Amino acid sequence: MAEISPLRRRMIEDMTVRNLSPATQQSYLHAVSKFSRYFGHSPDRLGLEDVRAFQVHLASTGISWASLNQIVCALRFFYGVTLGCETIPERIAYAREPRKLPSVLSADEVVRFLEAVSSLKSRVALTTAYAAGLRVSEVIGLRAADIDSDRMVIRIERGKGGKERYVMLSEQLLGILRSYWRLARPESFLFPGRDKDKPIEQTVLHAACRSARVAAGIDKRVSVHVLRHSFATHLLESGVDIRIIQVLLGHEHLSTTARYTQVSTHLIRGTKSPLDRLSLEVTPPE
Repeated sequence: MAEISPLRRRMIEDMTVRNLSPATQQSYLHAVSKFSRYFGHSPDRLGLEDVRAFQVHLASTGISWASLNQIVCALRFFYGVTLGCETIPERIAYAREPRKLPSVLSADEVVRFLEAVSSLKSRVALTTAYAAGLRVSEVIGLRAADIDSDRMVIRIERGKGGKERYVMLSEQLLGILRSYWRLARPESFLFPGRDKDKPIEQTVLHAACRSARVAAGIDKRVSVHVLRHSFATHLLESGVDIRIIQVLLGHEHLSTTARYTQVSTHLIRGTKSPLDRLSLEVTPPE
């Protein structure tokens, strides 16, 4: 096994002290390594102009804004925390996020999609994602003890940013989970992988989404996150207060949740135009 350099060890320690998730730590280390390999020098010998040149290179490859910004976060952490350079991080620019509306399934499409998932485990996991508005990482991390049938809530132990929250436990979902438990008898994780002591891989659920979308004849792109978008939009259309939806989704800012008002066709269709309040004759009388 290759020896870890002092600089890499220091960055790992910095991330561990700040309780960054294992996935985030791996992502940050990969980004800084990629930056270092591009120039063939240790990253602590590279400066702001090198960062800018690296960003220009990445942009020319057609990298997505999300991936580019993930690398920006890693470099800002590396320079600001590990190297202690106060002025550099704020000068590393983020890529501007394109303002795209989230894809949303109709209620009928949700039913068709979930019924088209061939594997019982994947079907129940994806049903849980829709029923509670969960991220894929939150679904696979569920344990039987997180399902509180007395209080009718589900405990999300490690949401985004390591935050804990509770979401509602649907009566119908509880029945589905009980039937699933009797058949599968999971021991540790609710949706175990091949190794029963580890959760199902995210890639398994992503693959199940792709197959079920085709089988259900749905033209839209479908993913676990699309199910989460659909959960939020359907709640909004049924009259649930947007601030409650914010808490259920685990959003830090209400503005993040508010974008669902832009895709709710029920709300748009039900909104009265100010023209309807006017007594106006536009066409001449016959």
